[in-house]
Amino acid sequence: MNLPLSRAVAGDLELLEQCPSTNTELVRRALAGEAADFAVLATTNQTAGKGRLGRTWTAPPGKTIAVSVLVAVPADDRIAWLPLVAGLAMTRAVRSLIADHRVTLKWPNDVQVDGLKVSGLLGELVPGVGVVMGAGLNLTMSQEELPTPVSTSLTLVGASPDDLVDRALAAYLGELRNLLAQLSVGADVRGQVEAECSSIGRSVRVELPGGDTLYGTATAIDEGGRLVVDGRAGAAGDVTHLRYE
Repeated sequence: MNLPLSRAVAGDLELLEQCPSTNTELVRRALAGEAADFAVLATTNQTAGKGRLGRTWTAPPGKTIAVSVLVAVPADDRIAWLPLVAGLAMTRAVRSLIADHRVTLKWPNDVQVDGLKVSGLLGELVPGVGVVMGAGLNLTMSQEELPTPVSTSLTLVGASPDDLVDRALAAYLGELRNLLAQLSVGADVRGQVEAECSSIGRSVRVELPGGDTLYGTATAIDEGGRLVVDGRAGAAGDVTHLRYE
């Protein structure tokens, strides 16, 4: 498979025929000193992918793409923004591939089309090296192949299947590189994320990793990237958009 557009925005991109987990493999390479900043691993056949909060992520071969990017840790405390920036990059990439649909970012980093999930992201810290940002994107899954009733795929919402892997990778990596450059110089990524985040203004339930649950209206994202719900800020957690607002 030719990836000319993707290689233009990722100097070290490798497309694997199959991989248990692109995140796990890129973490291994990073720890071994075998991967540099913005090294990219991708596959359309991930057999043991990782989801958030310890979940697994699998999909029919050839119907999705998993892509992991090694990102150097910012010099300041902006590391918390890496997952949100990656989610924003994927949101914009998806929007560029389809038309006449609402594409939004559900905090912290699920991408939705008309309220249905098309992509999820997962960051893994590599101590002393950086962060591996992994993303899974549903490309050509049929309605019957979707993992949940609240999921969708790019072709189901009108994307052309022609060269879709390359176009999706090129769009995502280009957006990600641009946003990381902004993050590194202190640009206002917070405002950009808030503008795309569908959780803002919604009644939500946030299930936090420690077992606590926040209920209320999401009003903002604070300076640390946390979702503010009725004055309380929550770090990474599962968010449900409630329907009774």
